Amino acid sequence: MKVWTPNATCIVMSLTMGTLVACGAVGAPIPPESVGVNLTIERQKKLEVLEQKQREAAAAAESAEPQPGTTVQGQDVDLPSLQPVGTQ
Repeated sequence: MKVWTPNATCIVMSLTMGTLVACGAVGAPIPPESVGVNLTIERQKKLEVLEQKQREAAAAAESAEPQPGTTVQGQDVDLPSLQPVGTQ
């Protein structure tokens, strides 16, 4: 029976994987200013202000558009009747 002996690459990979698992989440650290309730509240307030500005802009644009009941000048032109161009 032959006994398996680990080589250097296997040992290094095992140590690397063990270190990664032991450290928990791998990645860049997150600064404390980016996490928390106050930051979330500030972000929500900024979004609300932005949405309010968009609503005001949409209301202003809607009031500037002509009403659908009004007639536009130059649109009441009699067009020729639809007749076939050629015969088949």
